[in-house]
Amino acid sequence: MTSAVSSDSVPAQGSTSVKGRQQAMWASGDFAVIGSTLQIVGELLCEAVDLQAGERVLDVAAGNGNATLAAARRFAAVTSTDYVPALLESGRRRAEAEGFDIAFKVADAEDLPYPDAGFNVILSTFGVMFAPDHHQAASEMMRVCRKGGRIGLASWTPSGFLGQLFRVVAAYVPPMPGVRSPLLWGTEGHIQHLFQGAGRIVHTPRHFAFRYRSPEHWVEVFRTYYGPVHKAFAALDAEKRAALDADLIALLRQSDRGGSSGLVVPAEYLETVITR
Repeated sequence: MTSAVSSDSVPAQGSTSVKGRQQAMWASGDFAVIGSTLQIVGELLCEAVDLQAGERVLDVAAGNGNATLAAARRFAAVTSTDYVPALLESGRRRAEAEGFDIAFKVADAEDLPYPDAGFNVILSTFGVMFAPDHHQAASEMMRVCRKGGRIGLASWTPSGFLGQLFRVVAAYVPPMPGVRSPLLWGTEGHIQHLFQGAGRIVHTPRHFAFRYRSPEHWVEVFRTYYGPVHKAFAALDAEKRAALDADLIALLRQSDRGGSSGLVVPAEYLETVITR
């Protein structure tokens, strides 16, 4: 039986703070609808870190629990964390449906409420990359990882489809000021810098395929459920919403490899394994 979501560890954030605005963005829509389609990335990451049964695993910025569930399926002792309670609740329901005993905790990736060297494996799929302070988030992951343990990351790349998507959106709604691009986590140089001295680092470029009925279907789903796109449309007037819609459709058609059988858009991400 799964545990309830615990929520006593996130420091209060002002409504105008960067992190407060980020939390509101990811809590808008329902990322779990899209997050669940990314499950294969968590499975591949658990294989990449050579996860062993019985190891203590921390999923950082877990969303609705893709890497969390993948680790639990390999009989690890898993703790799932995120700073959006609704996403953790979605992960808890998924875990309950599969009969997993997983700890869920509301926690900030930049201030993990765990002791030094408390985990064998630290995972994050498209999550920690959105933390405002890159160095602090990386430092926290290194701090809670045991000597000989592994840190596994999956991060969208600037040159891939998500990089192109964010550039289209940014032309209509500029990124939050004072926040470095999360896509830097998808570059080998930035990871090498963040985790300098942490141990052996291995990078593997991979692709996730977005599979939808059509470009219009993709836009409908992301406009409704994906925080960054949902918030962008909400911030625009009708004319600019129509223009953004058209630009997204054009990007999807340009990137489509599925043709008449349905939309298939390969999205590059960087899989990184750091051995302490």
